[in-house]
Amino acid sequence: MAFWDGLWPRREAQFESGSAATNSIVLTRRHATVSLTKQGALTGNLRVNLSWQMRTSDIMGRSRQSGRLLRPLKLFQPEPVQAHTQGMVNVDLDLGCMYELKDGTRGVVQPLGNLLGDLNAPPYIRLSGDDRFGAPSGETVYVNLDQRDQIKRLLFFVYIYDQTPAFDRTHAKVTLYPGNGPRIEIELDEHAPEARSCAVFTVDNTKDDLIVRREVKFVYGFQSELDRLYGYGMQWGRGYKSRT
Repeated sequence: MAFWDGLWPRREAQFESGSAATNSIVLTRRHATVSLTKQGALTGNLRVNLSWQMRTSDIMGRSRQSGRLLRPLKLFQPEPVQAHTQGMVNVDLDLGCMYELKDGTRGVVQPLGNLLGDLNAPPYIRLSGDDRFGAPSGETVYVNLDQRDQIKRLLFFVYIYDQTPAFDRTHAKVTLYPGNGPRIEIELDEHAPEARSCAVFTVDNTKDDLIVRREVKFVYGFQSELDRLYGYGMQWGRGYKSRT
């Protein structure tokens, strides 16, 4: 029994027992790949979620520290806030997916241009909607793995739409939720303050093995530059979102 437990005998009842490890796989530079096949996650829908937040210390500096003097430990713990809070840099992160099917069809699913895709017909990929304010639910793309034999490769990417480049202040994370097995997490944690786009991860269907590979490659252009980097060979033009 720890000394503090002797002072507060009921303290241990506040915590649940069990392992501290979370049911997740974190892809890093050193451990960059995972096989969905070996995880037994080849059926149902693969859910890919982009979530992000900004911290007050990144934008406001120490302007709010006076209110923390009564709680000195809080000086070293920036307060997380949602990205649409007043006074924050206006950043609109979008999640997209370039795809190539086994029949050679290539395209993109993304909010820009309202290219939302289709889950039950080619390309078997569907974007749930466009989050423009950094809501807790973020943006989600679904991939129908029951049709995996039709999919050759995928590239999931994130870009900043027509706003201030601030990847280094958004604390963005992409999480994969397979139909079976642990979730897979990828942090966009590289320092690239002027970048406008980021190739987050790829999915390759090679010899009936679905391999997820962490990329986290930042570029200073948009989708066309990511396309050139990964060789999808599509034609790109300037696009805009509706105001609604």
